[in-house]
Amino acid sequence: MSDVAEAPSAHVQSGLVPPGFMKQIASEFAPKPWLYWTDMLGSAAIGWSLFFFSLQLPPLSAMQGLATLGAIFALLRAALFIHELCHIKPSRLPYFELAWNLVVGIPLLIPSLMYVGSHMDHHKRTAFGTAADPEYAPIAHWSRVRIAAFVLTVAFAPLVLPLRWGVLTPLSRLIPGLRPWVVGKVSTLVINTGYTRPLPRGTAVKRWDLEEAGAALFVWGVAALVLVGWIPGIFVAHWLVVGAGILVVNQVRTLAAHGYENEGEPMDAEQQLLDSVNLTRWSLPSVLIAPVGLRYHALHHYLPSLPYHSLGSVHRRLLAELPHDAPYRRTSSEGLHFTLQALWDRAAAH
Repeated sequence: MSDVAEAPSAHVQSGLVPPGFMKQIASEFAPKPWLYWTDMLGSAAIGWSLFFFSLQLPPLSAMQGLATLGAIFALLRAALFIHELCHIKPSRLPYFELAWNLVVGIPLLIPSLMYVGSHMDHHKRTAFGTAADPEYAPIAHWSRVRIAAFVLTVAFAPLVLPLRWGVLTPLSRLIPGLRPWVVGKVSTLVINTGYTRPLPRGTAVKRWDLEEAGAALFVWGVAALVLVGWIPGIFVAHWLVVGAGILVVNQVRTLAAHGYENEGEPMDAEQQLLDSVNLTRWSLPSVLIAPVGLRYHALHHYLPSLPYHSLGSVHRRLLAELPHDAPYRRTSSEGLHFTLQALWDRAAAH
C-alpha cells in the first residue's frame, strides 16, 4: 500500500480534501532520508554537546542556564522524532528507529515503544477524543489549577523512569501477573490516564524485548558507574533537570495541539479536524516548542502519512485550493501564545 493511499479516506469522502489534490501532492509523501538523519543526529549532537558543556560551567551561572536551556530545546527536537517513527514505514528509513533509540530514546529513558504502537490509537477515527484515545482528555473543561498541575507534575517523571526500566522491567518478567499492569499503565506516553495499553503482539514483542533490555542495562550501567565514582552525582542531577525541562516544554506544546473540548463522545472527520490546531504564524516560541512539523498538527491529523518536512508546503498548497469557507481554514492559530491563552480563558469558568 502506498503512503498516499494511507491518507484518511474519511477526509476525501467528506470533501475536506479538494478533488484531485491527493494526486497533486503525491511526491510530498516520500520521506527524505538524508534530512531525517541529518536533522535528528544534528539535533542530538548539539543537545548532548550543550549538556556536557553546561556541566563545565560555573554552577547556577547565567552561562550554565543558557547552555542548559539550549540542551533542552535541542534534545526536545531530537526526541520528538519519536512521533515520526509512528508514521513512517521502517522500510523507508532503515535503522533510523534503532539509531534514534541509541542516541536519544534510551539515554533519556523514553524508548520508542512508549509511543510507537499506542500513538495510532489517537489517529483512529472511532477512538479520537474518546476513552480509547491515549492522547486526549477534556482539558478545556478542567480548572486552571488542574491544567497547571498537568504541566508541572510531569517534571517529576525523570525520577520514576529509572524505576520503570531498571526495576519494573525485570520484575514484570519474573512475575507474570505484574506484566499486564506494567505494560498497560506505566509504559506509554499518555494524556488520558484511563487508557490501558494491551500487551504487545507479533513483531512488536521483539521491539519491547530489545528496548526494555537496553533501557534496563542503561539504568544499571549508570547506577554502577555512579557507585564506583566514575560518574559524579552532579551528572545525574543535571540529567534530571534537562529531562524535566524537555517533558515540561513538551507538555506545554501538547496543550496547543488540540482544543480538548470533547468529553468522550465519538467525533466525525470534520469535528476531529476542527479540534486540531495549526500554529501557522511563524514565531520563535512556536518553532522551538513545536518542532519536527508539530506546528501543523491539524494538517497532520488531516494527512498523517505526510513526512514532517512536507507539512509546510502542503499546508500552503491546500490553502490555495480550498474555498474560503473550508473547515480547514478554521484550524489556524496566530501562534502558541494565542492558543494557550484561549485554553486558559476557557478554563477560568471551571
